[in-house]
Amino acid sequence: MDKRSFKGSVILNPVPVVLITSRNKNGDENVFTVGWTGTLCTKPPVLSISVRPERLSYEYIKETMEFVVNLPSSSMVKAVDYCGVKSGKTVDKIKEMNFNLGESTNINVPYIKECPVNIECRVREIMSLGTHDVFIADVLGSHVDESLIDEKGKIHFEEANLISYCHGEYYPLPKKSLGSFGFSVAKNKVKKKRK
Repeated sequence: MDKRSFKGSVILNPVPVVLITSRNKNGDENVFTVGWTGTLCTKPPVLSISVRPERLSYEYIKETMEFVVNLPSSSMVKAVDYCGVKSGKTVDKIKEMNFNLGESTNINVPYIKECPVNIECRVREIMSLGTHDVFIADVLGSHVDESLIDEKGKIHFEEANLISYCHGEYYPLPKKSLGSFGFSVAKNKVKKKRK
């Protein structure tokens, strides 16, 4: 396989695309799209988002140190794009997109009801890296659409029709799995023969 070399750049793809809600101390609310987010730790649960300092949400989050990560479904792709290209400084994106907001349980920031999964976060640290600052946040709680949870309590994210972002384009996530964690080393179950 022939390969071409590129200078150092972030070409990690695909990535999740999420809607971040925030509220400042005056009660003003905003939503914007983030393509750079990730899990950092499971115990305690910690995630990160990368935000340009010139974004309105940057100001809101830095002021209150709280935000919600909202996982949109593919039917929301137009709203996801709109919230990424329009500025909350000139447009009320929550109103324009007709988002219904719900009050979070652990923080004073609303979540988007139309999104099947919402994650409540409190910032523990902000790292300035260059074009973006990384907000490292503790996950305090989450909200998951009941229709995604089976009788055993397993969350079926594949049924949420979530979106990924890949080099400037949006893609739906597949519903069919390629395998589950550990399948490559799992021993085949031996069936007992009936006598």
